[in-house]
Amino acid sequence: MARVAGVDLPKNKRLDIALRYIYGIGPVLSDAIIEELNMDPAKRIKDLTEAEVNQINNLITKEYKVEGDLRREIQANIKRLIDIGSYRGSRHKRNLPVRGQRSKTNARTRRGKRKTVGAGAGKAAQAKGAKK
Repeated sequence: MARVAGVDLPKNKRLDIALRYIYGIGPVLSDAIIEELNMDPAKRIKDLTEAEVNQINNLITKEYKVEGDLRREIQANIKRLIDIGSYRGSRHKRNLPVRGQRSKTNARTRRGKRKTVGAGAGKAAQAKGAKK
């Protein structure tokens, strides 16, 4: 199994698809890397030689910010927004949508599971009210 930028690439995938398993590399960047190294995108990871894996690894580590470095930079940017007290920072802090989406309905991915308010006790509250 080839290890590039600290990530084990799946050995049965094509090169252009397998590079996308690295955080920070998508379809466009994957194609650009393959083009720059003059490799066949249809070649499987298991068929790559050690030299080819080293070429890919060297190019990615020198030219691109991926994996841990990229994650740290993104977290630092979010922390900066929170520290300066910007509107976007406050949305990040409260775990709400940041880019202007509605949040009265939807936004479940960002806000998490529903927390029902008001209907708490259910039948126990109704039975207590009927006794009076």
